[in-house]
Amino acid sequence: MSTDSLALLRKNAGQDIAALAEDHLKHDLQDTDRDALKSAASKISTHVTIGSLVGLGLGAFLAFRLRRMRMQMFDALKAKEKPTHVKFADGREEALPDMTPYMRPSTLGDVAAYTFFGFGGLFVGGETGLLTGSASAGRTITRNPESRERIETAFRRFRADVLRKEADSLDTRRGVKEVLGL
Repeated sequence: MSTDSLALLRKNAGQDIAALAEDHLKHDLQDTDRDALKSAASKISTHVTIGSLVGLGLGAFLAFRLRRMRMQMFDALKAKEKPTHVKFADGREEALPDMTPYMRPSTLGDVAAYTFFGFGGLFVGGETGLLTGSASAGRTITRNPESRERIETAFRRFRADVLRKEADSLDTRRGVKEVLGL
């Protein structure tokens, strides 16, 4: 499993790309634009962290509820009177095995439930936080129309530089992984 699977643990691209982005931040944007971008980035990070924690808590809560429900079902099944023999039409009688010990909730099942529900909640919460954080960051950036225009122009120039750099590396037959710094 890659660490990129969880929104909380994702990292940015290679060092060359980061240096290129920093260069565009310094030369193409004003201080207010940089502040807006930093605010937007911190909003995304905050939303992802909060979403991951809420998702982890929700997963643990659901695992606890599932465990309690399994115990209640087992106790109800255990209290019921169960048949011990089956009588066939020809008069023959066969004993039925007691399946109660095999249906008892186990520690291994509890560990699996808490693990899978926890990871599932972490994933869903983190991705939901990423979506809500992205929406909030987008509103932060688009609040000022002039700033938004400068940021979009800087981003287009940055993308063009990245594509030029990738094309140059492909012309020199270097791999894409080397270009992106991966």
